[in-house]
Amino acid sequence: MTRTNANGRAAQSGVAVRTAGEGDLEVAAELFRGYLEFYEVDVKDAERPRAFLAERLAKDESTVLLADVPGAGTVGFAQVYRTFSSLSMRPVWILGDLYVAPSGRRTGAGRALLREVLSRARAAGVAGVQLETAYDNTVAQGLYEAEGFVREGFHVYFHELG
Repeated sequence: MTRTNANGRAAQSGVAVRTAGEGDLEVAAELFRGYLEFYEVDVKDAERPRAFLAERLAKDESTVLLADVPGAGTVGFAQVYRTFSSLSMRPVWILGDLYVAPSGRRTGAGRALLREVLSRARAAGVAGVQLETAYDNTVAQGLYEAEGFVREGFHVYFHELG
């Protein structure tokens, strides 16, 4: 069950989820680096993840949520991009990133982040939340499906532009 605590943060099973602000850039960037490493992205400039997040937040191009676990600190993050669906002619959100550091796994942090994204999306009146994950990321797939996500029949194509 998700509830709001006295600080206006969503909390579930002891996990507090909050919106990242400018003061959270270092911890958010560290989690983002972990996410990139998980997906084996070769980051040549160690400051690029922080700069990327800072730019998204400064331009209000995404929402970054952080998960705090008592005794473990900030262990997870989610990044959501707002866009539109032409087929439904309504806004949709893309859950671009969801990551929990190894120290925060099995604490409910990932589920709390996912539920907070869905709760905020419902409140915003969006048509739905879309995400992608690797074919072999069965742990994440299990979480997404348990929370009501359905695998679609569309193929995703990408054209690298360098």
